[in-house]
Amino acid sequence: MFNRKLWRNLDYVLVATVLAILSISLLVLDSAAASITSRPDYYVKKQMMVIALGLIGILAALAIDYQQLKRYRLPLYVFNLLLLASVFVIGSEAKGAQRWIDLGFFQFQPSEFSKLMVIITLASLLDGRQGKLNRLRDLLVPFLHVAGPMLLVLKQPDLGTALVFVAILGGMLYVAGVNSRLFFALVGGVALATGLALYAHFNWGMPLPLEEYQLKRLVVMLDPYNDGEGGRGAGYHIIQSQVAIGSGGLWGKGLHQGSQVQLNFLPEHHTDFIFSVVGEELGFFRTLGVLALYFLLLYRMIRIANQAKDFFGALLVTGVCCMFTFHVLVNVGMTIGIMPVTGIPLPLFSYGGSSMLTNLLALGIVINVNLRRQKILF
Repeated sequence: MFNRKLWRNLDYVLVATVLAILSISLLVLDSAAASITSRPDYYVKKQMMVIALGLIGILAALAIDYQQLKRYRLPLYVFNLLLLASVFVIGSEAKGAQRWIDLGFFQFQPSEFSKLMVIITLASLLDGRQGKLNRLRDLLVPFLHVAGPMLLVLKQPDLGTALVFVAILGGMLYVAGVNSRLFFALVGGVALATGLALYAHFNWGMPLPLEEYQLKRLVVMLDPYNDGEGGRGAGYHIIQSQVAIGSGGLWGKGLHQGSQVQLNFLPEHHTDFIFSVVGEELGFFRTLGVLALYFLLLYRMIRIANQAKDFFGALLVTGVCCMFTFHVLVNVGMTIGIMPVTGIPLPLFSYGGSSMLTNLLALGIVINVNLRRQKILF
């Protein structure tokens, strides 16, 4: 049962920051949806229902001590694999990818919830390995633990979400006390190998385990007009996004006034490219304000992880923080053209039920750790 005295530990700054981001996101979504439907309130109401469901889920989760999650590492991990595998049996295909399960009233995306389950199970795995990650073979089990869900997500294919797993693994291993020389040697080795592989592919035609559209996204990141169609192909999203953000100026054109958004030049502007709507309609200074809210959110997570009463709690919050950080950096980078287009949504902002629920439940875990950071004295 939930003890009322736990509320004394609540991080009100974190809660206020989350509510501020959600409020701004609904205002921007209302504007973004106006150009794709005659009833923009449909998207807003649907998103509000998902947010309400997520907030209820947070309150329900807070009644359970987060330490109880350690007991369910194996069943949760197996369930995660089965859920991801079920996409290939009963999943529906859209835009060349098989990532969703149609529940009739809801398009369920297992890979979104998989990230949260990986955080929980990996935290449980690493909990007893603090200071015991000094050799390469010590990392084998954590690597294999993440490799299972990651390979199933890559098969869908969903490279963006698969890379989120890498960010989560890297951050949690670092906090778990992995040998720093070994850690940075691995990071540097992977970066070097990736660079050499791409160089060999584009210069000598060496085959890569990537889809053609994924390779095109890497090319157009460097030059969006070099897509074989003069900027009307794979580079179109980036070009229109840059135009939208640039045309917003310092103070923006105002909600419902952005030409790139309202005239539908910018694709996916209510989902993956919603940050471009912020740039065009709210302007540079307000965009900085939104980014400042994310910075504050991440800072509070780091603070909570540092104050956690046990290592398991610190690992849980670290995993969530890494997930949010990667999403924000990649999504914002994608909209301004310094990251490839990966389809990674902006957390707590982009339209999408599975993503929003996952983010809110993840924040529920963070708040849970925060509330129980010290024993309650009666």
